Formats: sequence, structure tokens, C-alpha cells
Amino acid sequence: MTLSAASSGPGAPGLDIPAVSVTPGDIATTTLTVRNDSDIVEAYDLKVVGDGAEWTTVEPERLSLYPGTSETVTLRLAPPRSPEIRAGEMPLGVRVLPNEHPESVKVLETVVLIGEFHELRTELSPRRRRGWLRGRYLLAVRNQGNTPVRVGFTPGQAGEELGFTFTPAELALEPGESKELRLRVRTSSPVWFGDPAVWPFTVDVRETGERAEAEDRPEEPFAGPSLDAEFVQIPIFPKWLLILLAALLALLIAWFTLVRPTVRSAAKEAATAAVQPRPVPSEGAADGSTSGTGETGRPSGGSSQKPGTGAGPGGADGGSTGGGGSTGGTGTGAGQQSSATIDLKTGSGQSKTGTYTVPEKTVFGITDIVVANFQGDEGVMTITFGDRKITTIALETFRNQDYHWVTPIRIGAKDTVTIDVTCAKPGTPATGRQARECHEVVNVSGTLSSTE
Repeated sequence: MTLSAASSGPGAPGLDIPAVSVTPGDIATTTLTVRNDSDIVEAYDLKVVGDGAEWTTVEPERLSLYPGTSETVTLRLAPPRSPEIRAGEMPLGVRVLPNEHPESVKVLETVVLIGEFHELRTELSPRRRRGWLRGRYLLAVRNQGNTPVRVGFTPGQAGEELGFTFTPAELALEPGESKELRLRVRTSSPVWFGDPAVWPFTVDVRETGERAEAEDRPEEPFAGPSLDAEFVQIPIFPKWLLILLAALLALLIAWFTLVRPTVRSAAKEAATAAVQPRPVPSEGAADGSTSGTGETGRPSGGSSQKPGTGAGPGGADGGSTGGGGSTGGTGTGAGQQSSATIDLKTGSGQSKTGTYTVPEKTVFGITDIVVANFQGDEGVMTITFGDRKITTIALETFRNQDYHWVTPIRIGAKDTVTIDVTCAKPGTPATGRQARECHEVVNVSGTLSSTE
């Protein structure tokens, strides 16, 4: 619109700016005419002042007019689409500065009617949630428009399997304001077995309140973009758990039907064999020539000798050395039960040998050995029958040890039963004081038979 300038004195232009309407994001223009009613050539500088000066321009910004002439300028308004440009009336001014008469500067004001625009920015996180019965989501809403709004939320789902709860149910937002609310999704029933169930749903954000219900506003309430999400309902008993339970059930069935009867049968047979009686010598063996294979068939020695004498069965010289030995028998003649004891003491850090020698014209059939380490000494003991090494044992692994043979180990006349002891550390006997030297006792027993 072009308006005629009104005379306001020498050097002062006459301006009149009508009100103008513009919506942020759009462009609006208006025009005005500047007339020079003075009697000199005058130049005018035009500048926009006020809140809308950043997005309003005047073209041209400088005029040079002869007396009695006029020129039209254009005001171009281009407010950005931003929540900062609030809807409503905004004052705007144009300052006109004459160069020759700067004291006649004048600011002409007008009103700019800022139109409303609505824009909502929404975000739902996460878009995919897993759970047995319920899932929780976070909904963020930002008012990108230039007017206050009140928004509500409408869920959508193809069936009726899901229930929705918004906390709070509505939000009031000023221009540029952001708020968050919580959304809880709940299923009506659990999934017990099988694959997970996927329930897709949507959330619509729509403007509510007085503006949406006003009768004088024929336009539809503003709605933001629809948000898509889904709830994945996992089964209470997953597939891997069912497979594991089936495997455990199969193992239990196999145990009760196959393994357990076999184990019980083997245990019963072992218990029956353990309680069977051992054989005893026959009543007719009055001379003791028939030897038993256990403790019941081996009578104790009837005589003993002083340690170190080495006396063998029947009074013969047993040839025992290394600390002392004793022998005993039950009766005279061939095939009598006999035993011999080797008592050996060894200093700490030393090695020593104890022996028992089989008497002349006899054969010793050894069936039992008893080894005593009553002090708990530490070291090594080696037992040898003649040229045959029987065993090597660590002293610290036992206090009393016995060995038994069903078939006697036969040692000829003048052969020896030998024990070699290396004492690493003497033990502590029942007295409670550590001994000064290692002390081991070995008893061998069996049948002593004559070779004549």
C-alpha cells in the first residue's frame, strides 16, 4: 500500500505505516511513500528498529529526493519459524533520518500481527522393549510452535492384548519447552511356552484443551507425527529351559531304570563277598604244616628273643642286624608258623639297614608284613626279600601299614629280609617331645619249612 506523505515541516518527511500480518516462516511486504516537501534536495536514511528488526528489511535504505518529489520504499518481513517468535502483536518502527536536518529525525511505529503455527517434536525410547508382562517407555515432547499448547496421547494397537498407562495423562507446554512422561505397556496374559510374542503399537500426540474444543475454530486440532513401537513378550519358560528339563528327565529315567538297579546289584554282590568267612586250617594238620591265608590261619609266635640277637625259629641263629630282631614259632618240625621282628633306630640325616636272616636248611614262606612308624618319622623305607625289592614307602605317609599275600613269598636259607631307612626328620611320639632319632619296627610272618 502506498500512502501520501503528510507535511510535518521543513526537512521532515510524512510517513504512515499500516499494520501488517505475517506467519513465522512466511514473507510479508508493505510499502510506504516518502515525499520531500522542503525547498532543498534532501537525503533520507531509513532503518528498522524494534523487536522485529533482525528479520525486517527496508529497500532501499537511502533516498535522495528533490523538493516536491516522492519515492516508494518496501518493507519486507520474514520472521523465522521458531518458538522464539511468539504469536500476537509485535511493535515495529522505521527511523527516518534527514541528512540536512538531523534534528528532524522521526520514528514511525506500526504493529505486526504474528500468526500462530503449531509444531510438535516427539520421541519414544526405546522403540523395542522385551519383558514377561510389562514394558516401560519414555516419551519426550517438545513444543516447536509459537503458542502454548496442551497435548494428550492416544495409543493404538491392532488387538486388545495390550493396556497403556501415560503418566501424566496430558502435558502443558510453552513455546520451546520440552517435557517427558512415562508410558507403561502391560499384556493381559503371560506366554508360558514357545516363541516370543511381538505386539506392535502406535502413539499419537494430539493437541487438547480449550483451543481444540473452541467452536469458532473450524480447523482440526493439531496432531504430531505418529510414533511406532513394539513390545516383545518373552515366554515364562524359554525353549532352552524346556530342552534342559527334558534332558534332566531323560537322565532321571535312565538312572531309575538302568543305572540304579545295576549299582544296587553290584553293591549287594560286594557286600555278600565281604561277609563270607575265610578258610581255616583243617583239623588234621596237627603239626601246623598247612598254613592259612588270613589272620585266622596264622597263630602268633610262641617264643621270642632279645632285640639284636637275630635268633631264628627253633632257636637257630637268625642273623638279624641293625638294631635288633626277634622270631617266634609254634612247635617243632617242618611247616611251622613263624614270625620275626626287625627293630631299627636311625639318626637324623642318616641311613641304616636292619636284617633278618633265614636259618640254615629252611625255607621261609612270608605271607604278612606289619610296618610300624609309631613316632610319625619322616624319611624313606625300602623293604627287600633276598634280591627282590618289595616296596619303597615314605615314612610320613603312614603310622602303621600292613601287607598280605595269599601265595607266600619264599626265601631260601641264609637269605635276608632287609629294611633300609633314611631318616629325614624324627617324629613326635605320644610323650609329646620330638624324638632324637627315627624308630621303625617291621614284623614279618609266615611258614618256616625244613628242607631236610
